[in-house]
Amino acid sequence: MFEIGQRVELSVPGSTGNVGPGYDSLGLALGHYDDLAVTVTEGGLEFELHGEGSASVPRTADHLVVRAMRAAFRAAGVEQLPGLRLEATNRIPHGRGMGSSATAVVAGVLAANALLPAGRALGDTQLLQVAAAMEGHPDNVAPSLYGGLVISWSGADGYCSAPVAVHEDIVPVVAVPDFEVPTRLARSLLPATVPHHDASVNAGRTALLVEAMTRRPELLLPATEDRLHQPYRAAAMPPSARLMTALRERGLPAMISGAGPTVLVLAAGQEQAEQAERALAELVRDGAGADPVSWRVLRLRVDGQGAKLVRHPQKIQG
Repeated sequence: MFEIGQRVELSVPGSTGNVGPGYDSLGLALGHYDDLAVTVTEGGLEFELHGEGSASVPRTADHLVVRAMRAAFRAAGVEQLPGLRLEATNRIPHGRGMGSSATAVVAGVLAANALLPAGRALGDTQLLQVAAAMEGHPDNVAPSLYGGLVISWSGADGYCSAPVAVHEDIVPVVAVPDFEVPTRLARSLLPATVPHHDASVNAGRTALLVEAMTRRPELLLPATEDRLHQPYRAAAMPPSARLMTALRERGLPAMISGAGPTVLVLAAGQEQAEQAERALAELVRDGAGADPVSWRVLRLRVDGQGAKLVRHPQKIQG
């Protein structure tokens, strides 16, 4: 079924989940990419890993990309994992709320699907089911698959997602700290119930956010207000919470990216993006981020395409 030397190359964008008030329902693809090349070999697993997290990830069948490939093969009715060589360049920081695990899952699922014979290949809906099942929710894998802003939900037929085109003026600016917050820890801090008024506020803000992201970016500041998760998670990331609050007090639509601790500003145009960068430089220098934390500030773009096959499967001549 698999030819020795078959190869596929992919570039997969990172993502931010929640986008403020859209807890477990909204995700946005960020123009910050992990690249993966997979080659079918005669047997075993080989790894050539570079970049973010490359020193700490397993070089065994427990590697997340390999696990995702195996899940996709099984969904296609293929139980045996072929010999594989994985070459990865990771740029998305791990444990920072920028979708690093979802990116790896999407990369693995798409790589496996590209190596399958045409008659066995999974459709878009099946790919989403496999990827979302591995992550436990679709709000990060869906943007990495489809690009743009994606609204996700689950129903009787499984996970569902609806991509939405984002207004061209919106510019993501991220401040990435030098510490991690495990998603499991961030989720454990959420209460079992929330006040009805807070839930009502978030429902309205989430609806407003879709309008702001697609047609009226000037509404991003009120649209990104959240009462469901960020206040409860602040104790796990005090520097990030302080930085987000200080940015919002300056009129910048800042939020915690995903489960944190990265802080994300969705700027309405390049001028506001520059304002956000200046504010971040000043606030970090003056201690709003709290020493001894170090921050990386990146101006990104919204990725509107999602994961891309850089090169279609082909046989590498030996």
